[in-house]
Amino acid sequence: MLSPEKLDFLESLLCTPSPTGYESAGQQVWLDYVKGIADRTLVDAYGSAAAFLDVNPDAITVMLEAHADEIGMVVQHIDDKGFVYISRIGGSDPAIARARRVSIHAAKGVVRGLIGSTAIHLQDRTDTKAPGWKDLFVDIGATSRDEALEMVQIGDPITYVDEPEFFSDELLVARAIDNRIGGFIVANALEQLATVRDQLKVNVVVVNAVQEEIGGYGARMMSYRLQPDVALVTDVTHAIDSPGINPKEHGSVKLGAGPAVTHGTANQRKVVELLVQAAADAGIAVQHEASGIRTGTDTDSIFHNRSGIPSALVSTPLRYMHSPAEMVHLGDVQGVADLMAAFVRKLEARHSFRLF
Repeated sequence: MLSPEKLDFLESLLCTPSPTGYESAGQQVWLDYVKGIADRTLVDAYGSAAAFLDVNPDAITVMLEAHADEIGMVVQHIDDKGFVYISRIGGSDPAIARARRVSIHAAKGVVRGLIGSTAIHLQDRTDTKAPGWKDLFVDIGATSRDEALEMVQIGDPITYVDEPEFFSDELLVARAIDNRIGGFIVANALEQLATVRDQLKVNVVVVNAVQEEIGGYGARMMSYRLQPDVALVTDVTHAIDSPGINPKEHGSVKLGAGPAVTHGTANQRKVVELLVQAAADAGIAVQHEASGIRTGTDTDSIFHNRSGIPSALVSTPLRYMHSPAEMVHLGDVQGVADLMAAFVRKLEARHSFRLF
């Protein structure tokens, strides 16, 4: 079970809306926490944040990276009756949006709304198509376009109303676990490393990057700027142990069975080998995933920067990804943080990841 301080930090991260392009509030929560641990911090022009342990100017630098943003929606249009039409931010699913309460994050404060759902009695029974984003609207209680525009504006971001809930001491359900849990993990790893900094042989930079959900742009900017010598990325991955998912197609990662290490594509072989060895030496159970084209994470944005950054992905199993109620096992969360810290502790000051 998490300490009260860590629990407060995690809940603050999860409860602070940070849809892609509007991550500043959540980034401030993250920065306020890591400033008490790191030697220094940095924020770039788009809001990606970094925290440093400056150990040895002559040693290599390892980057531990997560992304800060969540999927969401945005105000697209307001009609004459004051109904707000919306579009998606990132990979939001319109099929699960109807009848959901939402928060519109307007300049004057949060405006509550309800995504309209026509009563079953009034629906056209011949129309069985799932709604698209163009079909969905938010009712904010306005009676005209002018009244609605006094409350919200075109371009205001929108998130679902959903609070974190523990189903047990280990199972957490919340909105935006993807990937606020990553920001929590890299901060946890930073804490572990700060307590043993006199044993570290390398410099550490921990990054919480923006705009992963639309292309990994924050990670691309930060890795180009910081030029780390090696990078570990953490994100969520699909736990496939709920009904209706074919392991032959999607692998066999399970909730509560430990971090998932990815093999192939952006994952440099020597980094992966050291990661697996670090897990074995630390007694951390890991699962394995294959990547045949791309990882779909910030790893894809980092590894090819400049002359190439040896990189690897270690993921937290997650059920019900990209929904308003995702599920994670805290044992997996702690396992990822422990593994990232164990990896860093194995690095030598001039560690080489040459393949041959």
